[in-house]
Amino acid sequence: MKFLKTLFNFYLNASIHVALSVYAFLRITEIYLDLPYNSNLNYFIFFGTITGYNFVKYAGVAKLHHRSLAKGLQNIQVFSFVCFIALCYFTYQVPLPTLYYAIPFCLLTVLYAVPFLSGFDKNLREISYLKIIVVALVWAGFTVLIPVVDAEKEISLNVLLLMLQRFLIVVVLILPFDIRDVMYDAISLQTIPKKVGVEKTRKLGLMLLVFALVLEYLVATVAEVKTPFMLFFFLLVIFLMRAKTTQSKYYSSFWVELLPVVWWVFLLGYDNF
Repeated sequence: MKFLKTLFNFYLNASIHVALSVYAFLRITEIYLDLPYNSNLNYFIFFGTITGYNFVKYAGVAKLHHRSLAKGLQNIQVFSFVCFIALCYFTYQVPLPTLYYAIPFCLLTVLYAVPFLSGFDKNLREISYLKIIVVALVWAGFTVLIPVVDAEKEISLNVLLLMLQRFLIVVVLILPFDIRDVMYDAISLQTIPKKVGVEKTRKLGLMLLVFALVLEYLVATVAEVKTPFMLFFFLLVIFLMRAKTTQSKYYSSFWVELLPVVWWVFLLGYDNF
């Protein structure tokens, strides 16, 4: 049992779970826009997510602790290096035009963690409200825009609406995390819950979800995707409205992060049914 718990915590801490969520969003986009499955692109983004998230989370920690790193963190470093090698391989398989479109989103990820403002001691993560916008924009870019570009499809109004919807959904998915971290974030880090309170944050998230729901019926897709979206919509509403500062350890890091995968499974199941 202890081994399974250690393995599960490694799965979460090594960003495999978040990469699976990003992968699920990619597959959802393929279904919505009738794009061909592209394993090279999908694995490029999957391993890129693990590499990027672990860089953001652990680069500073590793620099501070040097050789005194805990065994768990050392394992994550080794795993991240292996994922980086895989990322390099799949980067070579992705066409250059696709990589050109990916560069701005990669740059945002780097600047999210690397200090470059106010005398090189402040990064994008530490700018009030910008943290959530940057993360949502990168997710929306990589899971909607990049697959469209790679498939050599037109960046139509339909694609832009889907990208906007994905941006809003990711913002709402982040809110339970921000609510959880209210007690731990630095005073200078003015997240939405710290600025307006938990209750107003829930209401804001609900408004954004309603807007995402309207966009669902504006995006020109087959009718079969609407029911799975509604199931996902109500699940996300429930998790958002139940989010609190004293939530359980895995509430956001596992259950909320799992919702895109659940949405993808709903789509697959409904399509087969």
